[in-house]
Amino acid sequence: MTDQEILRNIADRMSITTLMPLQEAMLVTPEPRILLVSPTGTGKTLAFTIRLLRALRPPCGKLQAIILAPSRELALQISSVIRPLAVGYKTVPLYGGHPMQEEIKTIAGSVPDIIVATPGRLLDHINRATIDVSTATNLILDEYDKSLELGFYDEMRRITRRLPAIRLLILTSATLLPQLPDFIDTTGLVTLDYRPATESPRTRTQIVDVPSPSRDKIETLVALLNTLYNTDPHGKTIVFSNHRESAERIHQHLLKAGFPAGIYHGGLDQQQRELAVDLLDNGTTPILSATDLASRGLDLTDITNVIHYHLPPSPEAWTHRNGRTARMGAAGTVYVITGEADNIPDFVRTDRSYVPDLTLQHHTPTAPAIATLYINAGKKEKISRGDVAGYLMQRGGLSREEVGKIVVKDHASIVAVPADKAREVIKSLEPYRLKNTRVRVTRLKM
Repeated sequence: MTDQEILRNIADRMSITTLMPLQEAMLVTPEPRILLVSPTGTGKTLAFTIRLLRALRPPCGKLQAIILAPSRELALQISSVIRPLAVGYKTVPLYGGHPMQEEIKTIAGSVPDIIVATPGRLLDHINRATIDVSTATNLILDEYDKSLELGFYDEMRRITRRLPAIRLLILTSATLLPQLPDFIDTTGLVTLDYRPATESPRTRTQIVDVPSPSRDKIETLVALLNTLYNTDPHGKTIVFSNHRESAERIHQHLLKAGFPAGIYHGGLDQQQRELAVDLLDNGTTPILSATDLASRGLDLTDITNVIHYHLPPSPEAWTHRNGRTARMGAAGTVYVITGEADNIPDFVRTDRSYVPDLTLQHHTPTAPAIATLYINAGKKEKISRGDVAGYLMQRGGLSREEVGKIVVKDHASIVAVPADKAREVIKSLEPYRLKNTRVRVTRLKM
């Protein structure tokens, strides 16, 4: 694909007319082996997509490119960026948590040009001989350090051994590790380090120490959230803790206190995790109780606040948690709840202190202004986001401005609407089909 075609597709399909520095570099660099280091939220996905599109040959009925990502969510995000830009190429995401047979059927229909996969699922396909990866000439290991951290070393090593013809190799990370994985040939590898070249999110982030008078920080958290949520009910907050059990406990306590809160950790299934992200993203549950699994790989650009309920276990965790806010030029605030028993590590540095009014924990938070409607039809029923938007405006009585974010999945769609109109919209839609399909529309409960 020519540079002109790439730029035109980016402008037409993503409404981006000015590239970021690292994206511009990937548009012109001839290097075939690249280590791209850049902070979270600086456009790495589009950057390596640009370089990949430059390297692709015309579709030939054989697999050309493999992109490995450490999580299902990141694989889906990458696929959503590549698909509209790789015009004429078949891009298929492969990841655990949904039926293998659906993926096999998709692959068998016609060989994909590009695969975006989690290491375990791709290796499963290789072992089943459902896809021939030996023809791939382009390999991207996105957030390779996170993949290693999550224990995918062996899977990635076994996959790379089956790729004898790689011409383009790209590794990406938000941090620079002292060593690269030994299954990668680093000969001629060029490092593009954009950490100092881009504006530091730290300059747009206030880091605030929030002292807790008791060892159990839950009362301090509730008081802090009451202040944040009632001051800015449209702001979005992620509360990080170090264990699944803690994330669950915090979530249950927040629900009991009346907060619209979601939950995200590795013990949930894929559908639950995707829904938690969708409801945070569209404002239905603007507070998310999460483990460090949510610190990377999620396409969230407007997080207002990050709260460290537990101190992060490492400098990397500190960096990636904080990187959830102050993205894409926005400002953000990081709150660190500290107790007397905490040993504050050197990498945790704050700008100021704030002591919340603990009496606020007894106040009732403002009800969320957004509700999410669930429609039991999606991509497999030939439903698009445009179809859903038209359905709600023409049959549901909503204006264009009242139709919020729409997500279309394989067999379902969700859409954000004003909470005070949700019941009326559902009733208005009952007699009508969606694109000649009889559907059921319900309101999702938090």
